[in-house]
Formats: sequence, structure tokens, C-alpha cells
Amino acid sequence: MKIVGITACTAGIAHTYIVAEKIQNAAVEAGHQCKIETQGTIGAQNKLTPEEISEADVVIVAHDIAVGGMDRFEGKPVVDIPIHVAMKNPKSLIATIEKKLENK
Repeated sequence: MKIVGITACTAGIAHTYIVAEKIQNAAVEAGHQCKIETQGTIGAQNKLTPEEISEADVVIVAHDIAVGGMDRFEGKPVVDIPIHVAMKNPKSLIATIEKKLENK
């Protein structure tokens, strides 16, 4: 499965980057490809390309603030969650997404 996503926390500092890493590590550990864009205090980093979005099976948006560029994901399954959900149990998040996509 190919996963893309965005993380953004209220402060735009630690949690934005920690959660991006946790999601990415959990996805790779489960055998998936993953790229997460961060929208922190220094702006968007690791920006998703139109090609990466097009090829993605699912989009994860883990945030506590509004994120920019959501229109890029039109037509894609989007998992929209508070950032603390991905922070606490990223492996469970990936497993839940796997199950939901299998049942479609």
C-alpha cells in the first residue's frame, strides 16, 4: 500500500515532526511505502508531489490545526484524525487503515 499524509500541530514544532516519523516508521514496518508532509512553524517540508498523491492508496491527515492544500486529495480516501491519535499508537492506525481498505 502507498500512504501519503500531512501532520500539523498547534505549536508546529515537536509533535508535527514526531508524528510524521512515527507514522512513516509504522507504515514501513508493516511493509508499506509512506511519505508524510509536515506543516510546521517553518512552513511545509517534505512536500507531496502530484504524482505521489495520485499513486497513493490512502491519505492520513493528523492535525490539531487547519492544514493547507487539502483539495489535492480530492477523490482519495482520507483518514482525518487528531495528532494525538497517531502519536499514541501509530501501529494501530496503520492496522486499522489496512483492515478498512481490505473490506472495500
